[in-house]
Amino acid sequence: MAGADSSKKLIPMKILEILRKRTDETHTMDQKEILDELNKSYDPPLDRKTVRRNIGFLIEMGFPVYYEVKPRKNGNDIWTDFYLDREFSEPELRLLIDGLLFSNHVPYKRCMALIEKLEGLASENFKAHVKHIKTLPDTEVYNQQIFLTIEVLDEAISANRQVSFNYVNYGTDKKLHPKPGKDGKPAEYIINPYQMAAKNGKYYLICNNDIYGNISNYRIDRITNIRMLDTPRKPFSKLRNSDGKNLNLGDYMKNHIYMYCGGDTRVRFKVVPEMVTDVIDVFGKDVTFEGEQDGYVVVSTMVTEGAMKVYAQTHAPDVIILEPQRLVDEMKKWAKEVKKAYN
Repeated sequence: MAGADSSKKLIPMKILEILRKRTDETHTMDQKEILDELNKSYDPPLDRKTVRRNIGFLIEMGFPVYYEVKPRKNGNDIWTDFYLDREFSEPELRLLIDGLLFSNHVPYKRCMALIEKLEGLASENFKAHVKHIKTLPDTEVYNQQIFLTIEVLDEAISANRQVSFNYVNYGTDKKLHPKPGKDGKPAEYIINPYQMAAKNGKYYLICNNDIYGNISNYRIDRITNIRMLDTPRKPFSKLRNSDGKNLNLGDYMKNHIYMYCGGDTRVRFKVVPEMVTDVIDVFGKDVTFEGEQDGYVVVSTMVTEGAMKVYAQTHAPDVIILEPQRLVDEMKKWAKEVKKAYN
């Protein structure tokens, strides 16, 4: 008897598990369906009053169980169409899953494990349709330390501390190798970390290399052997390109479209009208359109010179830089070198 009483104490949690597994806003269960599922575990079987009473307990405890009340001819209302409200909607979960699938900074096996956890936040009716999708081999991350790296960086940023690490690049053998120092051994980077940010499918550390006075960006998946130091980090406002201000991540990401370092420059360029949408996608809505010139739309914005050069080179001749003159001269030199190489 004691065993049976103990088992009945679990009824609310068993109902909660059934609702968590089987229901959502568009997939509900009535009392009979819940009772049938419950009675797979109970002998003698339970009755409908037990279901309603224990669902009431769940609601009193604050669980987000929703239902409809429908009147019956005998004057008694019936509770039906039960479902468990979800913290994340299916579109929100799909958005999170897509973000994982199209990121280049999460190792594939870890990515699929995280997706499985996200799927567990929905009912069994939710299907992410990701089992057949695989990251392309040439974009897979091979640095399995990335989650430890992120954890250490997060702790260091919160504690205003410096970090040290080695930085790796690919060699012609298609393997990652530490960048060497002057002695030929792996170089140790002493870094002032400020923020981590995703851009173009990659994860970057926005920071300052302690031997320089400007902003640097490092690919987090290329960082190895990281450790937090006891030394305090240099304030961002002390850096050469900070104008004495703290980091504004939104402005920084908008102006560093390819995560090239350097100060922001007012750049004027012209694009073919068909590229106006792409300009807004890349540079944001803070760009200024100055009118048309020789069939081109003239654009003005703040951006790093390195990023602007890459954008103009990628879309030439549909993008032509007008100012500053030093960038125009560099683009002319680049164009001559390209022409010479192809000749």
